[in-house]
Order: sequence, then C-alpha cells, then structure tokens
Amino acid sequence: MSADRLASLDSWYAEGWKGLDVAVLGLGATGFSVADTLVELGSAVTVYSSDAPADSVELLDVIGARFVQAPLDTVPAALEAQAPDLVVVSPGLPPHNATVQWAEANSVVWGDIELAWRVRDKVVRGPIAAPWVTITGTNGKTTTTQLTTAMFEAAGLRAVSCGNIGVPVLDVVRDPDGFDVLVVELSSHQLHYMPTTGDGAVVPLASTCLNIADDHLEWHGSAEAYRAAKAKVYERTVLACVYNTTDDATRHMVEEADVVEGCRAVGFTPGIPAPGDVGVVEDVLCDRAFTDDRRNSALELATVADLEAAGLTSPHMTMNVLAAAALARAASVEPAAIRAAVQAFRADHHRTEHVATADGITWVDDSKATNPHAATASLASFDTVVWIVGGLFKGVDVDGLVARFGPDVRAVVVIGTDRTPVLEAFARHAPGVPVLQVEAADTDQVMPEAVRHAASVARPGDTVLLAPAAASFDQFGSYADRGRRFAAAVHEHLGGNADGDDGSSERQ
Repeated sequence: MSADRLASLDSWYAEGWKGLDVAVLGLGATGFSVADTLVELGSAVTVYSSDAPADSVELLDVIGARFVQAPLDTVPAALEAQAPDLVVVSPGLPPHNATVQWAEANSVVWGDIELAWRVRDKVVRGPIAAPWVTITGTNGKTTTTQLTTAMFEAAGLRAVSCGNIGVPVLDVVRDPDGFDVLVVELSSHQLHYMPTTGDGAVVPLASTCLNIADDHLEWHGSAEAYRAAKAKVYERTVLACVYNTTDDATRHMVEEADVVEGCRAVGFTPGIPAPGDVGVVEDVLCDRAFTDDRRNSALELATVADLEAAGLTSPHMTMNVLAAAALARAASVEPAAIRAAVQAFRADHHRTEHVATADGITWVDDSKATNPHAATASLASFDTVVWIVGGLFKGVDVDGLVARFGPDVRAVVVIGTDRTPVLEAFARHAPGVPVLQVEAADTDQVMPEAVRHAASVARPGDTVLLAPAAASFDQFGSYADRGRRFAAAVHEHLGGNADGDDGSSERQ
C-alpha cells in the first residue's frame, strides 16, 4: 500500500477506501463500529479478537467482515499472512501489546478517532462537517461532556455526546440526520493513538483537559506517557483551549500546544475569575472570557441556587459546570442557554449520587470514583464519612489519598481483591481508625456485607460513602454494576425505611 493512497483517505467519499485491506484489533463496541464503517466504505475487513460476544461475531458475518478468534498477546499467524494495508486498533489494547507493536512495525496503525475524523463529512447539515468539541481529564469527563451537550441543545443545536462516553464516534458520523456539533469525550487510550499532524489529526473547535492525576499507568507505562497522551487534546484547537487554573499541569499543556493562530487560553476557577476566565463571584457563575469588556464586567451564566437544584454544588461538579460553560461560550452559546441547561441537568448515576437517608445517616454512591483523584473530590465534599474503598488499583498509589483523608474518617470498609495497598496505608497514616474488611468472595454478597459493616459503625450525621478509588473489574462487571449493587444493598438493609426514598436502586 502506497503512502499516497492512505494520505488520500481524507473524506468519506475518497475512492481509496474501496478494496483497502484492513485488520481491526478488538471487537468491543468500538471495534465493531470500526469494522461496520470500513465495510460500508467498501474495504475488505478482518477483525481479530481473543473473545467476542456471539451476537457480534454473527453480525460481522452479516455485514461481510471476516472474524479470526485469536489471543492478541502474541501475533496471530493469520494477521502476519494477511499483511494488511492498515490496522485499526481498539483503545483497550496498550502500546506494549505484541500485536500492536507488530502492526506498527509492519503496517500503518490508526485508532478509531482518526478514522472518524477522516470520514466526518458523510452527513453534513451546514456548509461544513459538524465541528468537534473535545474533552478529556482524569476525572469529570462524562459529566462535563453531558453538560456541554446540554448547553448546545439548549441553544437549539443538534448536538451529541460521543466517544469514550459510550457511543462510538463512528456511529455518530454515520447518523443519517447528521449533527451541528459533536461533543467528544476522549480517554487517554484514544488520545494515545491520535495523530497530531496530517489529515487524520483532529482539529477541535474548543478543547479541555479538566485535570490530571496518575491513572492507567499500567497501560501507558509511565506517568509522563499518560500526561503526554492527555495533552494531545489541545493540539490544533481553533477557538479556545480551556484549562483548570487550580491544576498547573493543564495550563502547561496549553502553553505547549500547537494551536491555530488566534486560539485563546481560557481558565476555569472556583474563585473570582481573572479577565479571560470563567469562575464564581459570590453566588453567581460568571464569564469574563467571552464578553467585549472582560476587564471591567462579567456575564452571569448561572447561580449557585441553579447548581443546588441540579445536584451540582460539590466543588468538583461546579468545576465541571464552569468548564462546560467555557466550551459552550467559545462556540457562541448564549448565557441564557447555559443557565437553562444547568437548571434542567441531572448528574449521572453513580457520581456522588444520593441513595438514601435514614436515622440521620446519608448513603452516597460514588462508584464512578475509579481512581484516587476522583475519590479525593468525593471525600472532600462530605464532613464525617464511613468510607467504602477498594477494588483494582491499576498500578496507582493510594497512599497519598489515605494520608490526606484517612485520619478523619469514622471508619473504613475495605472491599476488593487488591486490598493490601489500602490496609498498609491505613496502618501507616491512620492506625486508630477502625478497619472492617469484606470477606465475601461471591459478587452477590460483597455489597450486602459492606453495607452491614458500614451500618454497624455509622452515627447520625455521618455519610456512608462508596468511593472505591479503584476499578471494579476484580469483583463487578463495571463501576455501574458496583454502584447498583451498593444501592440495592442499602435499600435492602433499610427495608424501605429511608426518608424521601422510593426504594428503587437508581433515582431518576
């Protein structure tokens, strides 16, 4: 395959897609969307995966793609024999994977985001293909993506949240009705495989890295590689690079990014905003970035009362709102639309979600706190806590989190198979705090036992907080599964005796 032919693939309508021999590595939702897209484009597609749902394999046959079941920790012989023109890698596969390394040495490697950017013009509602707003960060990505989308929708635009949020970008760009704007949540894995130059490099209208803390180190290989991947979100941005004024790393990313001439750096802050930033003055969220007289005045975007009604008053949620507002304002969304979106918004399940209150004790599900940074935001939002913590730590150090919050918790309930780091950290930093361990190995019994332990030590005024600071896959199907089981165990324990609660496992 000539480099010129691959370089020419800069549109859905490029002729070079037809007959292109492509290997797709992985068959999750992203991998299937890649295969489906390429088949529609006329390419010859072979999907390689160590395992896959039977229905996905059947669908591959229906659409005309070939499937090879083979472990990817060694290079499949069929892949070597295929010698594909192009390999598209699903984001779950790390760069040190043997098959990925073979592909990089013997073919051309793309990620799903690069492919989506190249074919984004399939359906065009206006004079150009829908612009992208890109969002990443260690924590808060999903909430900020949802908020930004809601702000665009409140402004009358057809917008969609996609990417790492669960809807593959390739499914969105092929929607027959098209969109006015795509709000794309990007994981560090997706960013790793994104180029920053050439026709496959995303050119976002506005972009943000909300925050940065060590995560996914076993995937990236080092903290430096993880941060370098996150920084790519700002490359080639057109209008505004939105950064966190309380996180110097995000500011440095913006300073080092190669952006389009005239692109602005816009900070979001929990305090009074400087000219050019967005922030909070008393009980009002203000814009001092996208107003003509930003040195002497500010535009009101929403109020703290609006945040309270939407369940967005915790410090980290307020920062998410500010970041989303800055992204939307960069695209000329009016303040009234931003306020309307905030007022109508409800936070995602399993993100500091109130489960029940009974006998003066509040039960909160923050199962989405899958790393120490996310748990930090959650723990800082409550006074006296019985902390349910543990799971799969992915090589991330929990010591600093325990050192900061451990001495002040009422008690800790430890779940998960990877519990040694938590137990050792509490022994070092909070030896006087009661530590209760869940011994149940059966998934169905983990949360009922955790809830019983928590109830045995909680006192009126306490918050029992599920903020695991770890991934869920050691004992649960997902963080959502973990959160649902926690909520169900709480309701079962309380026997429907919770104030203002209907006993359901998720509040709407």
